[in-house]
Amino acid sequence: MRYIGSMQRRSITPLLCLLICSLVSGGLYAQQFRALLITETAGWHHPSITAGIPALQALAQRHEFVLDRQQDAIPLSDKGLEKYDVIIMLSTTGDIFTDEEQAAFERFIQSGKGYVGIHAASDTEYEWPWYTRLVGRMFKIHPTNQTAMLQVTDPAFPGLERWPRRMLWTDEWYEFQDATTDGLNTIVTVDESTYDPKVKWGDNEGKGMGETHPIAWYHDFDGGRAFYTALGHMDDTYKDDLFLQHIYGGIYWAATGKGLKATK
Repeated sequence: MRYIGSMQRRSITPLLCLLICSLVSGGLYAQQFRALLITETAGWHHPSITAGIPALQALAQRHEFVLDRQQDAIPLSDKGLEKYDVIIMLSTTGDIFTDEEQAAFERFIQSGKGYVGIHAASDTEYEWPWYTRLVGRMFKIHPTNQTAMLQVTDPAFPGLERWPRRMLWTDEWYEFQDATTDGLNTIVTVDESTYDPKVKWGDNEGKGMGETHPIAWYHDFDGGRAFYTALGHMDDTYKDDLFLQHIYGGIYWAATGKGLKATK
């Protein structure tokens, strides 16, 4: 009988360990915040979305926040959004929300929550004025992918602490329409003297934005917070540690309102 009891004790221990591990991996421990990822497209579909999804999932695992992906068939609603702290739009394009979803999105931000737009999120919902102000600037045109010099204008913003003040970067350089709201805080620009911004698509012509060509910015908006970066066109960008730090810094600030250096 002693032998049987000994075997039972030895078998219980791994079972308990398995149970504990299951509980932990199931998300029953505290998470910092909860994010909803939207990747829906009604226009151009960026292939880099496929690379971006697992990269964001890895960020969620690394930094202990919940990331749920919004499927096209599941509409946004007040009830569905109430558990989230931030909405992340990864290279969305075109008109993707119904009137009811737009109203729920607006109430979500107005309740003090956050928004993160990555790359083509500025090529989305042009006919929804509130969204264009949330983003801050809407996409106009871009030349071919080129290497250019990025410039950090606000290294105190979360995620930019380890970035050099200037560095070479290869991407699809968006030129934007005029700002749709006041109070945008630009944190990264691109030096137009280091690449050729000229491009023409029929009547749509790009000549650059001048001395200050914004690439990433943030602002307080309608009771909530909004962060946008134009970087992220290319698949391999989502393997770049500096880029991932940049993205997480924006997510962290938009979700929590934390990370900015206090000013006197």
